[in-house]
Amino acid sequence: MSDPRTGLTRAQERSARGNFFSRLYTGTGAFDIVGHRKRWYALFGTIVLICLLSMVFRGFNLSIEFQGGTQIQFSAVGLTEDPATPRINQVVSDAIDKPAESVQRAGSGSSETVLVRTATLTAEEQVQVKEALFNTFHPRGSSGQPDENSISETAVSSSWGGEITTQAMIALAVFLVLVTIFLAVYFERSMAIAALVALVHDLVVTAGVYSIVGFEVSPPTVIGLLTILGFSLYDTVVVFDKVKENGRGLLGLTRRTYGETANLALNQTLMRSINTSLIAVLPVLGLLIVGVGVLGVGTLADLALVQMVGIIAGALSSLFLATPVLVDLKMRDRRFQQQASRVYTRRAKQARAVDADGDETGGADGSGDEVDVTDDETLSGELRRERAIAAAAGVPARASGGSRRAGSGNRSARSGRPGSRTERPTGKRRR
Repeated sequence: MSDPRTGLTRAQERSARGNFFSRLYTGTGAFDIVGHRKRWYALFGTIVLICLLSMVFRGFNLSIEFQGGTQIQFSAVGLTEDPATPRINQVVSDAIDKPAESVQRAGSGSSETVLVRTATLTAEEQVQVKEALFNTFHPRGSSGQPDENSISETAVSSSWGGEITTQAMIALAVFLVLVTIFLAVYFERSMAIAALVALVHDLVVTAGVYSIVGFEVSPPTVIGLLTILGFSLYDTVVVFDKVKENGRGLLGLTRRTYGETANLALNQTLMRSINTSLIAVLPVLGLLIVGVGVLGVGTLADLALVQMVGIIAGALSSLFLATPVLVDLKMRDRRFQQQASRVYTRRAKQARAVDADGDETGGADGSGDEVDVTDDETLSGELRRERAIAAAAGVPARASGGSRRAGSGNRSARSGRPGSRTERPTGKRRR
């Protein structure tokens, strides 16, 4: 029998009293995620607010592709002086009265290079800076000897980064429209809205982390931001599919409320979501180590950073944000409110029956086992029994989409064809 206070069966309560990993693997609803959704709203809302404030007041560390400028590069092998950032800033400032905007080191070993980014320089200023850097550090060329020609410069226009950003925004808008249509058709409107809420959260948090930490935002970062959308939606779709499966015929049953059904689906997919996210994070972590530790800054590092943040944010939002939002949206429907009221009424009657005779095998209807909603025949029988109980109590039966679907799935069982089971009058009253 279900506990009227928690809605859990005795088996689920025993599982809930087990250790953490036992509850995690059994997936019997021991973790009340949906029930504490106000806490998750407060947590995620605070994170989003911090990210938005950082993006507004702190801004982003944009790469040269977005801001434009001149990039000077030379080998870091065999230099006569350590190319530390303060020293390079001093050399550049003495040459053209403009400090370097950033100094980075890329690669490792014999391929290590120094990247100096400045504002857009004229041809004369570029010559002055190259001469000052050569006279200070004496970088070597391919022959292994100091060579001023080994210092290269590249002028980058900010229009290129702007074009990439524009195309990325168009791709994002198209993606959101297509995803919304797919979710609304395959699932329902409430699930589409909840999934989009989680998706927007992931984008804001990922961008906010870049703003807070000061990671450089480059065109590969924008591309990586688009790739995390798939990671964000994957876990959400998996959970929603289980919610849809568990909710079959729910309006005709009094076992669980919609919130409890969704929470059970979360618990049943929790371990799968964790494993999927962990497996996705491991190669990205390896990419990050290779990109930063071995190759230095560059495209690999930019892609790995945004994917790492996006995968983690997507996993958390799919579990602790998308489904709670879905429950709140569904519970605005009067049908689900009435179904929840019937669930609580039934549990109250069962509690009174237990107090009266001490029988823990069930209430007035004698039912204490959970219904396997994945089986059409079992679900159809349960819906018929629920309607019979309602009729005996003088409550008009309520048809539900789930009951009709379940019934249609058992036509062969009622048709009398060979191999099917048919119900025949036996002269005995079934209990």
